[in-house]
Amino acid sequence: MNFSQSTRRGLVVAAAFALMVPASAMAQEASASHIAAARDAIAAIDATAQFDNILPNAATQIKAELIPNSPDRQTEISDMVDERAIELAPRRAALESEVARVYANLFTEEELRAIADFYQSEAGKKLLAQGPAATRDMLQAAEVWSNGIERDLRQSALDGMNELYGSATPAEGAAPADPAAPATPQ
Repeated sequence: MNFSQSTRRGLVVAAAFALMVPASAMAQEASASHIAAARDAIAAIDATAQFDNILPNAATQIKAELIPNSPDRQTEISDMVDERAIELAPRRAALESEVARVYANLFTEEELRAIADFYQSEAGKKLLAQGPAATRDMLQAAEVWSNGIERDLRQSALDGMNELYGSATPAEGAAPADPAAPATPQ
């Protein structure tokens, strides 16, 4: 699963749950054990892994912006940006804390423990590993099904148009009557 798919899935799930939680529940401060359960759940579902490349990608982008201005100092610039990125790396813990608070606001402590338990089980691990393939295959099956439904509905509607206009059923192998063509007087 790529970054945008993971991000989109995470945002959709978070938004859906946010809409279901009363504002008063979201305003409450979570207990330490509730936050711990949230941390266990987000670790079990690997919820923040999708953000692991933000700092390295930002460093790469900033290098690409700075180096063209001083190409003769490429190595120095690259090393300096890398050092500054490493200095910022500990701030990743702040993201983990924020995500834990989000989950603690959306789920009870008991729900978070159940989520962590499930996703740490073999079935949960398999769901995480095989979920993207299942989704891909499901979407392909839905597309085939949708195409068949559309084809069959189109044919049924054309048959219905022929009935409405009193046209005879087309002979085997003949094209159906064009419902957009003007009716001929009889």
